[in-house]
Amino acid sequence: MALDVMEEISRYNAGRDPERLQMKYQRMRASDFAFLRGSCHLFYARLPSEAVLMGTKTALPQAWACGDLHAENFGSYKGENRLFYFDINDFDEAALAPCSWDALRLLTSIRVGAQGLQLSPAERQALSQAFLDRYAGALREGRALWIERETASGPVDQLLSGLQGRKRLAFLDGRTRMVGKQRLLKLDGKKALTVSADERTAVDAFMRDFAKAQAKPEFFEVLDVGRRIAGTGSLGLPRYVLLVAGKGSPDENYLLDLKLAMPSSLLPHLQGRGPQPDWPSEAERIVATQRSMQAESPAFLQPVQWQGQPFVLRDLQPSEDRIAISADSFKAGEMAAKLAQLMGAMGELLAWAQLRSSGRRGACTADALIEFGRTQSQWQPQLLKAAEVCTEQLGRDAAAFNMAYDGGAFAAEILNLQDRK
Repeated sequence: MALDVMEEISRYNAGRDPERLQMKYQRMRASDFAFLRGSCHLFYARLPSEAVLMGTKTALPQAWACGDLHAENFGSYKGENRLFYFDINDFDEAALAPCSWDALRLLTSIRVGAQGLQLSPAERQALSQAFLDRYAGALREGRALWIERETASGPVDQLLSGLQGRKRLAFLDGRTRMVGKQRLLKLDGKKALTVSADERTAVDAFMRDFAKAQAKPEFFEVLDVGRRIAGTGSLGLPRYVLLVAGKGSPDENYLLDLKLAMPSSLLPHLQGRGPQPDWPSEAERIVATQRSMQAESPAFLQPVQWQGQPFVLRDLQPSEDRIAISADSFKAGEMAAKLAQLMGAMGELLAWAQLRSSGRRGACTADALIEFGRTQSQWQPQLLKAAEVCTEQLGRDAAAFNMAYDGGAFAAEILNLQDRK
């Protein structure tokens, strides 16, 4: 049976907060790359036979996967050791999967993003090749390295070098406003929206209970709460930004992110490929995978239970940033070369993440990944072909979505959700 794109998108997003779901659909309408970011579930529902057959004909190793790997799910942050890193930074869709699946989604994102930059077919192919060569090469080396300020180069070096001057105070000033001597969140519809009185009361109660088990409970005193606006794929899910007392008001306050953890959209497509770990919760899956794949994870990252549902709690940092895949991010004449450097770095980071998490909770051994890297010539053409098929299919799906959106189909869906609220 043919897949109905509109029905699949509506089904997947059913029950979300109407106000932020409308924002999600608006963002997805902006470009094919934004559509890719907002429809991870559809990507795996559309996996071409070339990608699926790779898992049987060449017995691909099972590795830990980010699941939603695209060119803007890499970014900077400060690790628990206080160093700045550039790494994969979103693990909501994490699962144990064929090691090529993350590579396939990233290759597709490279091709889709490059189309928006009006790069030639040869330049798009060069970007894909830069990623694949560095990915396979890092696997063959068999060492899980990392990128921080001292080891970065090219666009990543420029990003990490610029983080030194970023101060928490400026970050707070951008996200909050002063009322007398106290900070409150800016609930202006750009980064955050208002919460209901019931939501505020529930968050306050949860954080008071959470704080009791912490070494410094006063740090987590809630000063303000908003519905957080961030990302594309997760927009509309229960997610809050919390302004807490931190190390002292008003200028040592902290911002925390509290986000509902949903099942990975890869799971329906992993049947017959071996069992997934029996996680205590979806939040445990996300946090444990992030900690095993990243060289160093951010502070405060932890799974929590609230109102019987799993959430991920983490710190929001002034050092969080990413390199946008846009013409504005690169100087004239440097785009192709800088992008090739960036894609090469992403290839290495994926390989290192897979090697770092190898042998954990059912993942293949590092030796299996090393051997996969050595056989690049056998799987590379098939993977490139699969990425081409995925890119073409995504273009058709995005065009169908755009037509339906412009025709008001999703506006009616939003109105129905608002009525149910």
